[in-house]
Formats: sequence, C-alpha cells, structure tokens
Amino acid sequence: MQEKIIISGMGSLSALGSHADEIWNRYQSGEPRITTCCFNNCDTPVGKLHAEEELLIKDLRKENQHYRRLDKSVLLSILAARQAIEQSKWGGEDLISVNLGSSRGATQLFEKYHKHFLDNPEKRLSPLTSPTTTLGNLSSWVAYDLGLKGASFSHSITCSTALHAIANAVAWLQAGMAKKFVAGGAEAPLSDFTVAQMRALRIYSEEEGNFPSRPLDPSSNKNNMILGEGSAVFCLEKDAGQEALARIQGLGFSTELIEHNVSLSAEADCIFRSMEMALKNADINEVDCVVMHAPGTLKGDRSELKAIEKLFPENTPHLISTKFASGHSFGASGALSLELAILMLQKGELIDFPYPSLNKDSNAEPKTIMINATGFGGNAVSIILTK
Repeated sequence: MQEKIIISGMGSLSALGSHADEIWNRYQSGEPRITTCCFNNCDTPVGKLHAEEELLIKDLRKENQHYRRLDKSVLLSILAARQAIEQSKWGGEDLISVNLGSSRGATQLFEKYHKHFLDNPEKRLSPLTSPTTTLGNLSSWVAYDLGLKGASFSHSITCSTALHAIANAVAWLQAGMAKKFVAGGAEAPLSDFTVAQMRALRIYSEEEGNFPSRPLDPSSNKNNMILGEGSAVFCLEKDAGQEALARIQGLGFSTELIEHNVSLSAEADCIFRSMEMALKNADINEVDCVVMHAPGTLKGDRSELKAIEKLFPENTPHLISTKFASGHSFGASGALSLELAILMLQKGELIDFPYPSLNKDSNAEPKTIMINATGFGGNAVSIILTK
C-alpha cells in the first residue's frame, strides 16, 4: 500500500450484542445467538437483535422527531457510528467523510409503504415515502447525527458492500480527499418478502438443533444459510504512529464474468484474485487466519474454500465465518467479519467453529488476518489486517 491506514474506532449492533466484550465472549462460548421467528407462517431461524439492542433502537426513535420514521437499517447505522466515533476520540474536524452501504437499503420501510400503496384504493402515499426509502439515508443521516461536514455517500454491491466501503475510505484518505473517514455497512432484512426470496433460491437453512447455520461443516450436505440483521461501522485515518485497533496492510478486489445472477465460478475466481491482490498489496505471502464470507451455501462455501486452498497450497490458514453465530446480514456481513478479525487481533486468540470443521490448530496467536466478502454479480473484496 501507499500510506498506511489505521482503524481507530469501531461500533456494532447485531444478534451478538452491542459491546465488544460481550460480543467476544459470545464468540468464545460457541453458542449462536439465533432466534426462531415466524415469517410467512413458518418458524424461521434468524439472527435477530435481542431485547437490549431493540431497546436502543426504540430509544433512538424517541430521541429525535426526525428519527421516528426512518428505516431500522438507518438507526442501526447511527448507533454503530456513535460507538465508533466515541472510541476514536475524534473531535469536530473538517473533512470527515462517510460511506455506509447496504445490500437492500430501507427494506422494512419500503415494504411497509408498498403494502400501504397496494391496499389503499386511492393509491395515496406519505410525502416521506421517497426520501426515507433511498439508500442514501444511511450515510446522510449518520453525517447529520454526528455533525460531519465531509462527503457522504451510500452504495450497494450486494454482500461485499461493507468491505467496498472500507476500500473506498482507504482510497479517499490516500488521495487526500478526506482527513478521516467513517465506513461500514448496515442491513435490516428480516421481513416476509426477503425471507421468501432466500427460500425461493433454496438456500435457507432447514437444519435442526443448536446450529441451524453450519458453514464449512464437512458433514453437512445441505444449504444452511440464515438471515441476520446488524450494522458495523469503523473510523479510518492515516497512520501517524497513533494508537490503533488494527492496521490495514493490504486490500484487493475483483469481479468475474458470471453465468447466473447468483453464481460464482467453481473455484471462486473473483475471490482468488482479490485475495491474491491483497497479499501483493501487503507484500506478504501468508496470513494466520481468513475470516471467510462463507454464508452457509454449499456452492459458495466450497468455491471460496477451493480459492483459499489454491492460494495457500502448502499451509491453509485458520478458517472462520461469523455466519454460524449471527446469520448472514447481507451488506453488513463484511463489516461484522472485519469486527471479528479486529477482536481476534486484540485478544491474541483465534475463534473456532463450535462444531466439527476443517480447522487444524487454533492455538497460535494471530498476527495477520484476511477478511473476504463476495456478493451477487461475481464481485469480491479482501482486506488484510495486522494489530
């Protein structure tokens, strides 16, 4: 890389909680935070926020009249961004920019307004329908809440959205277009319509027992993806020797030609190339751990694993995915993976899958961790962190 970029603050909300220590303890415990809810008259395992985090959302709506009619994904972003800014100890500097993304955007609010439109004989809508259901709400409301004056923009590149936001932040900082950057992703996809979409793809988990989602379990021969909601946000700035949660040593990205809207090639060419670019960018040949995208789909998990084994033919790194614990949160998933990587570097410990997996030895203290994310359209991003 050119100038090194650090992560000086982070915040998150997910099924795992909203405080770094409790999130770490839950990963260590190996107990997934999966809830069974009813969608389309069917019991459905999901990574839903628990009562404490739902109360935070409720209180935020009461805090400001403008927040009362915002989508849950926007409120998740605001709360996570507040945590990140507080940890970074940033003041009111100019040129702090914001890039938050989401795969689906204002899912729940859009579906609410659309249902009202269909059910209303006069086809009338609230004048807030359009401005509150645009993807741009994520970054613009975070900038409003934090009083930031730099550029704010949102984007979607499906499930790799959050890591693309981190890559954007690095590019803007290195180009001098921002002095500091707030970046990450948010998703609140738990709705009848979105769950039905995943079931239509035949990838939603029908597993029973304690682990409805089991990425990289060699004994599993079924798709076992489940949906989750959440947000994770990070503060990035140039490395001037200051205290940091982690340092970004390399990043890579790639897009492959696809044969189907949701497909990856058998060896996940885009993931292989993004990992290869990240290693070259960091000027290293190996990493201690890969936080995989691995959402619990047979084809996707196996393709990513082949790409990793191809890149590291002699010594496969330790492998982990967040999806067993909190579900797949689409555009926020890469950010939650980044959070886990930072926690492992901070604690000097690797997290294992709590069921039989492909891992061999997790006793070593991690020094270098790669995070992968990939999404519909055959795109991928890989980021390498060190402490």
